[in-house]
Amino acid sequence: MTVTLADVQAAHRHIAGAVARPPCLPSRTLSEITGADVRLKFENFQYTASFKERGALNRLLQASPEERARGVIAMSAGNHAQGVAYHASRLGIPSVIVMPAFTPIVKVENTRKLGARVELFGESVEEAGSHARAIAADENLLFVHPFDDPAVIAGQGTIALEMLEDHPDLDVLVVPIGGGGLISGMATAAKAIRPGIEIVGVEAALYPTVWRLRRGLPIEAGGPTIAEGIAVKHPGALTLPIIEELVDDVVLVDEAALETAVLMLLEIEKTVVEGAGAAGLAALLANGDRFRGRKVGLTLCGGNIDSRLLSAVILRGLVRTERMVRFRVSLPDRPGSLTKVTGLIAKCGGNVVDVAHQRAFARISVMQTDVDVTIETRNAAHAAQIRNTLAAEGYAVRGLDEAPSAGGL
Repeated sequence: MTVTLADVQAAHRHIAGAVARPPCLPSRTLSEITGADVRLKFENFQYTASFKERGALNRLLQASPEERARGVIAMSAGNHAQGVAYHASRLGIPSVIVMPAFTPIVKVENTRKLGARVELFGESVEEAGSHARAIAADENLLFVHPFDDPAVIAGQGTIALEMLEDHPDLDVLVVPIGGGGLISGMATAAKAIRPGIEIVGVEAALYPTVWRLRRGLPIEAGGPTIAEGIAVKHPGALTLPIIEELVDDVVLVDEAALETAVLMLLEIEKTVVEGAGAAGLAALLANGDRFRGRKVGLTLCGGNIDSRLLSAVILRGLVRTERMVRFRVSLPDRPGSLTKVTGLIAKCGGNVVDVAHQRAFARISVMQTDVDVTIETRNAAHAAQIRNTLAAEGYAVRGLDEAPSAGGL
């Protein structure tokens, strides 16, 4: 193996004091929901809100004085960028970061604030990487790879050391996979300390690279994903053999599961995570039977989610759980009709947040109007109660995701 437990232990000593040691805490509520004994490692508590500081700092500390003087360059979708920028600035090392054009604004701006020169290039991490290597050659800079570097892998593996120190009885670690630096480092440390522990990797369904490779299938990846931090088309030349050797299984999670996990962590744990950071919980929720009754460690690996994206996730989550619903109600087009409908909704305890009349586009009598009503509810049962109340009063009601009833014009 290119990385050993001794390398991870050395990295832990090197970065101590310069990188936070976030807590690894049990979650009573998530444990009740999933049936597993869930422990959460809050890597989103790092200064740059991501575990990437660990590997970045360990690599920078191994740079020679000459390399430090010349400066470093990295490519990243955001978290590695901030880790390199922050610790390079702290150590007095000039840094250049190349980020894909789609990188969330919050990550771009935070990287600039940390002192790096930022260039946006390409539609993927791979395209950004090619551009970064070209700049490294032109400007004689040290290239700091986000995952395919022994020092970086060892640095990421320090998370497993801390989790097993805090909870030596863990049965399984569920770890996101992008390029593989995190899971290969954690698997190296965990399997050496506790050979019987299970390591389960999680990939976004839109980027199922390792999942497909394990099945002898060609790599097919792409498409926008909320988990852009693990949207990597090719694992590393160093990380893939470690994954093949030490990772027991790889599962996929779709976008709905990732969004649900982000919202659940926000509402239950009062903590903000990005899509990649929620991947472990998404996998746990989607594969309940295999984890039920076991002690499961999840790494909340990053919290750098764009506020606008988080807002959209919250709203979509409210809709998905029917805490926000839209009903189309057909009513007589005369004064007082809408007041009666909203009064019935209020009597049921619903809160009307938006009303839109559909006169010109309605497929009912010209003496009637369709009204689209957006309502805040407590839950799905409450939404059903409101709908049934309106129907009992003689109103034709349907959700806007349902087909119209037969008999329309």
